[in-house]
Amino acid sequence: MPELHWQKSTYSQEASACVYLATTPTGTILLRESDEPETILTTSPHQFGALITALRDH
Repeated sequence: MPELHWQKSTYSQEASACVYLATTPTGTILLRESDEPETILTTSPHQFGALITALRDH
């Protein structure tokens, strides 16, 4: 797997509990949290978009 470019969420604080995301060459979105960087969630752009929309609506 090629090296991933992890981007910190703009809503994360400077200290801890930061959320990072990266995309793979195939378009899969990866999410991890700074306290457990070895645990990575995998999702599709469509599913991630639905999550963001649901969070914004609440």
